[in-house]
Amino acid sequence: MTQLKINWKNWVLVCDGAKALFLRNDGDAEILNLILVHETAEPAEAARTLGSDRPGRVYASKGGARSAVEDVDLHERTEESFLKAIAAQLDKFVHDGTIEHLTLVAPPKALGILRKHISPSVQGAITAELAKDLTKLPIDEIEARLRSEA
Repeated sequence: MTQLKINWKNWVLVCDGAKALFLRNDGDAEILNLILVHETAEPAEAARTLGSDRPGRVYASKGGARSAVEDVDLHERTEESFLKAIAAQLDKFVHDGTIEHLTLVAPPKALGILRKHISPSVQGAITAELAKDLTKLPIDEIEARLRSEA
């Protein structure tokens, strides 16, 4: 998965922890023509709406001792849940034959989470990975960045 070559009808997933763009190359490897097939976004929510930021407490079964439980970053939990759903969607697309070849483009942290959750069949469809956050760019700029990586 070293060379970034996106052939005709290959798919590109550009995602982060809150947005995913499913793109298909209707051009060829030299002249990309990425078409947006599906977009999924998780609305950004304030931490107060995701849950309490107050650390939990654990009481000892004997005596009056108690201790704090490690805080959980609610945004990280939401991102992981979103990326797990994206991995499930990729699995569906690979199993039904929609995706045969796939390039993953995501920030390093998101790539790591995706790798944990993708199935072996999706792993077999991945032809390249690029550890960059391109989700906020327009599609023509994504094409230009991918061409420069080839």
